[in-house]
Amino acid sequence: MITLNSLIGDEAQALDQHWTGREATLWTALPGIVQSFDASALTCVVQPAIQGRHVLEDGSVEVVDLPLLLDCPVVFPHGGGCSLTFPVKAGDECLVVFADRSIDLWWQSGGVQPPAEPRMHDLSDGFAIPGPWSQVTKIGSVSTSAVELRTDDRGAYVSLDPSSHAVEVKTSGTLSAESSGAATLKCPTLKIDCPATTITGNVKIQGGLSCSGGAGSATATFTGDVVADGISLKSHTHTGDSGGTTSAPK
Repeated sequence: MITLNSLIGDEAQALDQHWTGREATLWTALPGIVQSFDASALTCVVQPAIQGRHVLEDGSVEVVDLPLLLDCPVVFPHGGGCSLTFPVKAGDECLVVFADRSIDLWWQSGGVQPPAEPRMHDLSDGFAIPGPWSQVTKIGSVSTSAVELRTDDRGAYVSLDPSSHAVEVKTSGTLSAESSGAATLKCPTLKIDCPATTITGNVKIQGGLSCSGGAGSATATFTGDVVADGISLKSHTHTGDSGGTTSAPK
């Protein structure tokens, strides 16, 4: 219906309609749902999670899905030669932030580039930031005292406590570490609580070695020789009671 203000040419209403219409064409940020992830290009296809409103010829309003957002660069925290990445999967929720200008040339070539087109706040120029949760998908057991790198189910996590400076690593799966160089573990005391421990390669102990436990409960098994202060466990001999020396242990 045409309003009376429109018929009499109300400048205030005309200005309001101009800016209201302009705002409807500007996109700033929207929650979205990842449809696919390209791990080589570090981009994803996103379905905006908020629908758009389409005014029909009769003045009625139809709610429709916004088009898929293609080739959205995924924002992973990185800097100084280090990066933190996530195995982005279809169905993950994200926040899409739309650039002020066209990002095409920057995305292709990096550096400082001119805008390829005059478009502004366009659906074509979105960056996908993994992270936001709706109440349906939110995780639980969030620590309120420590920072954690964790799986959503918290079956595996690394925790850093800012108060005590304690670091905790826990997993319900396997735990492994590998280094092509030297590795050092330095601490006042060390306790290994494990039913069975296997060490491959040579072992050198600078200091005392003791095994304790109940009768028959502590066993140390070595494949190869054990040398203490230059004396071999396998080839050492003793002075015999009647002179000479004993043979090596068998």
